[in-house]
Amino acid sequence: MNMTTRKRAGAVNIVLLSGGSGKRLWPLSNEVRSKQFIPIFPKEDGSCESMVQRIYRQILTANENANVTVATSKSQVSALHNQLGPDIGISIEPCRRDTFPAIALACAYLHDIQKVGAQEVVIICPVDPYVGQEYFAALKELENIVRRDKDLNLALMGIQPTYPSEKYGYIIPKTREKISEVIKFKEKPTVEAAQRYIRSGALWNGGVFAFRLGYMLQRAHELLGVSDYKHLYQKYDTLEKISFDYAVVEHEKRIEVLRFSGDWKDLGTWNTLTEAMEEDVAGDGILSSSCKNTQIINELDIPVLGMGLKDIIVAASPDGILVADKAECSYLKDYADVFSRQVMYAEKSWGTYKVIDIEEAGMTIKITLKAGQKMNYHSHEHRTEVWNVISGMGRTVIDGAEQEVAGGHVAVLPAGCRHMLIADTDMQVIEIQIGREISVHDKKKYEADKV
Repeated sequence: MNMTTRKRAGAVNIVLLSGGSGKRLWPLSNEVRSKQFIPIFPKEDGSCESMVQRIYRQILTANENANVTVATSKSQVSALHNQLGPDIGISIEPCRRDTFPAIALACAYLHDIQKVGAQEVVIICPVDPYVGQEYFAALKELENIVRRDKDLNLALMGIQPTYPSEKYGYIIPKTREKISEVIKFKEKPTVEAAQRYIRSGALWNGGVFAFRLGYMLQRAHELLGVSDYKHLYQKYDTLEKISFDYAVVEHEKRIEVLRFSGDWKDLGTWNTLTEAMEEDVAGDGILSSSCKNTQIINELDIPVLGMGLKDIIVAASPDGILVADKAECSYLKDYADVFSRQVMYAEKSWGTYKVIDIEEAGMTIKITLKAGQKMNYHSHEHRTEVWNVISGMGRTVIDGAEQEVAGGHVAVLPAGCRHMLIADTDMQVIEIQIGREISVHDKKKYEADKV
């Protein structure tokens, strides 16, 4: 989809908030791979898609002209390009500053970079809910609420509660009608308080907001002192960490809420994620017939067998293996924080890499490079690398000299030499890094416009 189509005047502008490292889903998520990038949902062609791929596909199914922008940190940009393609709009946060600064920066990006008009409606959504297509029909209705009422600055989607949750904030509407004014908001309550709220018609705050772009730029100027993209980006690290709810929502005098009673799940833990799985096994694994309410998610190249298991999650990745009773998964983050080691798997804009082996003076990595993609032209000061092409065809560029390569080719890259790999077809390469100071920071990039 080209950028002109995505920016068509009058098209809905959706900003997906994509943040966090998702340690509650260790070992499949890590510091550079958040939960929304885990390919876990099966598609008709037999492959699997991630949360971000699923919601992006659903948005475009509902409206092929939707202008989708992802607000995220720099560490997620490569994964977003890998999974959604090079044309996806991305508002990059220089550092984490909670949802209000993130939304303000994304709105400045829409206005100044994508040239979206101040009267256009913007809808803010989290990137990771598990929803059906009726959710996107509700987003359109939310957009229409803002469009038809010029005096309304803000509209929210409220999720019809299915149980008295302590995890969510609550929206207290004036009436039980589908569209109602909001009386007040309640923070995460006790179960007893949540039960009272629900009996009175309260809704979960699902983090979905709609407003005119100009309104948010005005609020950014009032609260942050600046609303243009360049200066907001430059001073971003000085901004207060504050949520959109605290900074904006709770101070707005008139807000309307749209009641949504369709399928909606927050996939923030193994419990909720496995509830949304269509099949009990993802990857190479088998569960015996005696297993109950048990799932396997396996990203390793070795099989996993489960027998006689009940209420268990088994998750295996290059970063580790989790075998846990689902009732214990809410305590996972405390344990995952103990593990501080080399990230073993990551997605890049050009493909993926997986660490196979780590030794005192070397590391072995399997690289998958997608057809038409290329690495950055770069060098390393403290390590030598060896590329062993396993499959596919492409070209190496070493100190400016280009050479065609295919399966069986070996290239030695001494420390200090400039090098790059270009894939003409999908390629798999084993990279051996040799040196006693191997670090992700030992990398110098160069321009390669003529390559």
